[in-house]
Order: sequence, then C-alpha cells, then structure tokens
Amino acid sequence: MEVNNMSFLSLFIFLIFSIVTVSADTPLSPSYYDLVCPEALPTIKRVVEEAVANERRMGASLLRLHFHDCFVNGCDASVLLDQTSTIDSEKNAAANVNSARGFEVIDKIKFEVDKVCHRPVVSCADILTVAARDSVVALGGPSWDVKLGRRDSTTASRAAANANIPSPFMDLPALKENFENQGLDEDDLVVLSGAHTLGFAQCRTFRDRIYNQTNIDPAFAHHLQTICPRVGGDRRLAPLDPTPSSFDNKYFTNLVSKKGVLRSDQALFTGGETYEIVKEYNENRNKFSKDFTKSMIKMGNIKPLTGERGQIRKDCKKVN
Repeated sequence: MEVNNMSFLSLFIFLIFSIVTVSADTPLSPSYYDLVCPEALPTIKRVVEEAVANERRMGASLLRLHFHDCFVNGCDASVLLDQTSTIDSEKNAAANVNSARGFEVIDKIKFEVDKVCHRPVVSCADILTVAARDSVVALGGPSWDVKLGRRDSTTASRAAANANIPSPFMDLPALKENFENQGLDEDDLVVLSGAHTLGFAQCRTFRDRIYNQTNIDPAFAHHLQTICPRVGGDRRLAPLDPTPSSFDNKYFTNLVSKKGVLRSDQALFTGGETYEIVKEYNENRNKFSKDFTKSMIKMGNIKPLTGERGQIRKDCKKVN
C-alpha cells in the first residue's frame, strides 16, 4: 500500500510538472484569439487603417516599433514601457529617442481591443506584431498569418536597446553579426532591411554618408545635402526610397544605383555576400514580398514570452 501511494504521488508530481512545462512553452498560433476574442484582429486592423489613412508615414513607424521591440530581448513589448524608478525605458535608447513614434496608436489599439474583448486578454506584444503586418498591408504590401500568444515583459533595458538595435552606421560584417545574434541569417538581413521601402530617415543618420562616403551617386548625394546641411538640421527627413508610403522593391533599385540613404543600406550592395540577393529583389518584386513575409514571421518568433511567463498588460506603457 505504501509503495502504491508513493507511485501515485510520483505520477501526480510528474503530471503537474508536465502541465507546467507545456504551459511555459506554449507555441504561438495564428488562431490563438479565435475563441477568446474573435474581434481582436479585425479591431487592430481597423485602428491601423485609420491611423495610416490619417498619416501614411505612420505605417512605417508602427513597423519600426515591432523591429525595435523584437531586437531587444525578444518580441515582448518592452519598447512600450515608460521610464520609472525601476525601468530604464528603451524609449530613451539612441535608436528610439526623438525618433520612435506611433505609441499613441498602440495605446488606442489597446483601448479598442480591450473594449471589444471585455477584458485585457490581448497582449501589447501581439498588438505590435499584428499592427506591423496590418501597416504593411495598408501600404500595398503582402499579408501573412501572424503567430499569436505572446505575453508582455515586466522589464525593459535601454542598455540592451543601445547594444542590439542595428545602427544606420554599421558596415556589412557588423550587420551580419547583429542579425546572427538574433538567430537571423544574411537572407533575413537583406529582406528585412527592405522594410526601408517605407518611411524616412533623419539627417543625423545619413549626414556622414552624403559628405564623406564615395559609394554614393554624386547627384543623389547633392540632393540629400540640400536637405541635410553639414551642421544643424539633425531631425530633417529624407525618404528612404522614392516611394516611402508604398511597399515595393524600389529600395533595392536605390541600392543598385548607389542611392541607398543610410550607410547600412548601401552596405548590402558593396560586393559582399548579400550583393546577389539585392540584385534578385531588385529584379523580382514578388520574390521580395514572399520572402519578406517569411522573415517577418521568423523575426516575430524571437524569444516570445508564453504560458505563465510575463503578463498581459492593462496599459501598454506600464506593468500591471
């Protein structure tokens, strides 16, 4: 009888441990909210479409927020947390301060989603991921099934943001290492850099290139110099490609023509391993769109918090 009790107890402990383990490693799924809140995704799409219709640039901003979130300790909405006595906000990191934007749109999405779901059931991390996809679609790009079920972090790290978000001043070896640190290869590097088919860059991020680099079309450099003086005007904007509000492959056409705005852009087409990939995307827009969706899904899977890890924030700007 004593042996049977011990066997039962051991089995019980094993089952409990198994349940906890499965819960902690719950896989992401496109159907995660189908039963708990089927109106969640249509609501996110509606608010994103309204925001992009009001300001086309917002689509690029929301896509960028997702990138900057995932590259810092995974896709966990840490980029949304405000500064507190215990949180060193990533909003103050070099890549984000006076640059990252769209936080008010995320807040509106959160409010609207919680209202239709009658409770805070959708994480801010999932909102960022879906909003990025819906922004691309709203600007004429491809759609894809977003895997869902992320939870939100309770911490942030400005130091990690400074260390891990790719810099516009990086050369190709540095970019490759940066992406490899996130589990992304050189194919992902090129195709995800293609997100620069949308949006603008601040003068401070390309000043050195247009005045000091030689791998740039002279007429293009002169044009950018009319926007960005040698001194001052740090926050003046230049489009990252000729059609900054349309998802297309003209970003790659720019690179082939030595018209990449950022050093990190043009670095992809300087004779290195990524040279042929850039040429292929310049010649085949459909392949770029198809590969972009695959790499966006891959990036969205970087170290998500699932199961019992993290929380579902009631307010995306602060922990519960």
